Formats: sequence, structure tokens, C-alpha cells
Amino acid sequence: MPVQDNWTAMVFPYGEQNLKMNTSKLYVKRLCRFIECVDIYPVSCERLADGRSDRQWLDAVLAGGATVVQLRDKDSEDGKLLEKARYFRRKTREAGALFLVNDRLDIALLSDADGIHLGQDDLPPEDVRKLAPDMIIGLSCNSEEQAMELGRLEQQGGCPVSYYNIGPLFPTGTKEGLVHFLGPQAIERFSRHCRLPFTVMGGIKAEHIPELVGYGAHRIAVVTAISQATDIAAETGRLRNMIADACRKNNNG
Repeated sequence: MPVQDNWTAMVFPYGEQNLKMNTSKLYVKRLCRFIECVDIYPVSCERLADGRSDRQWLDAVLAGGATVVQLRDKDSEDGKLLEKARYFRRKTREAGALFLVNDRLDIALLSDADGIHLGQDDLPPEDVRKLAPDMIIGLSCNSEEQAMELGRLEQQGGCPVSYYNIGPLFPTGTKEGLVHFLGPQAIERFSRHCRLPFTVMGGIKAEHIPELVGYGAHRIAVVTAISQATDIAAETGRLRNMIADACRKNNNG
């Protein structure tokens, strides 16, 4: 099974194609950190955190060593969401972690986030790139056709997307109405079409990690695997170690 390309070594060839839209030092710094440092990728969901607030969740995942966090909040009013995002920004900056906002470009810009993650029905990435030239832009790919289209843009040069997510892989209660799940084999298929860095998500638990790494996933996004843990900080650290161990075994095998 293929292992994801070493994007640290490829970041400048990548830049010649897709970073030509944006050669700012800040963007390249953010992208390099994403490529080099991200392993477990915690995504917040206060309603699935067993009574703990997003702020409590954030403090715990950072204590566990998370190098990136995503604020995903569909319920808060705008003012409260911005206040929360600014707290996330302050705390992640203190910890040296990347901070991304789900969907909301206005909140991402006003909180000085490092990036934004978009779904297929959200704002077009090319328009987001015009307004946020220094931000990491993630895009969800829920079908092989979407990965193929993103791969075509990447090959043509000028792709506005920094990374893409493959999912949902397994049944998940984070989003309602989902009936189609891709399975871990999708990692191999999707990544064949698009060379951009990718994450995986959707119902992922600790026991899935060795298989996912075997298929080439190095950046694994989770919600309830962390948010519903008794000790969020300890579980964050444990999942990070599991990814590192699986990567070592995969490389040595």
C-alpha cells in the first residue's frame, strides 16, 4: 500500500505549480508546518464533548500536544463564535499550534486564523483564496470524482486548495443524514488522483489508526475519539503516539 509523499521535500516543486497564486512567506510557513507537524487533527464539537465546553476541550487537546485544531461550531451566535475563535487563536498561538475555522471565512479572518476548512457546498475555494491569500484552505472530498477534479486543478497549476480531506470513512454521528461511507480503501483511490496533502475523517477510532496509516494517511482528523474521552489530554497524546508508531512500522515494513 502506498505511503503519502514526503511533502516537506516537495513543497517548493509544489510551490512552482500551485503556490504561484500565493508566494507569501506567511502562507509557505503555515503550509510547511501543516505538512511537517500535523498527525492527529482534533475537530471541536461541543455537543459531543460530554458536557465540556469548547474552551475546556481546546485547553486539553493542546495540553496533549495537538499541533493543529479546528473550531467547528454550527450553533453559536456570531458574536459568541468570534469571541470563542479569538480565544482559540490566543491559546493556539501560545502553544505553537495551527488554528483553522470550519466554514466561516468571516470568523477566520477576524480571528486571524491560520486557515479555513470548506465543504463542497461552502464558499468556492478560489474566491476564498482571493480574500485570504495567506490562509491554509482545506476542502472536503466526499467522492472520487471530487478528488479527480481537484487533481486536475493541481496539475494545471494555480490550485487554491492547500489540502483535502477524504471522508467520511466510517459511520459517524457528527453529521446527520449520512448514509454513504467510503471505507479506508478510499485513501488509496483518492490519493492516486491528487498529489496535494490530505487528511482523513469520519468515525475514526484508535483501533483504525494502523490500517489508515497502512493506506498512506498521516494526518487523521477526529471528533468523538477525543471529545468523548475521559481524559482528553491523555487521549490526544496517545493517538499522536499511535500514529507515530504506525508510521515507523509501516516504513520499516
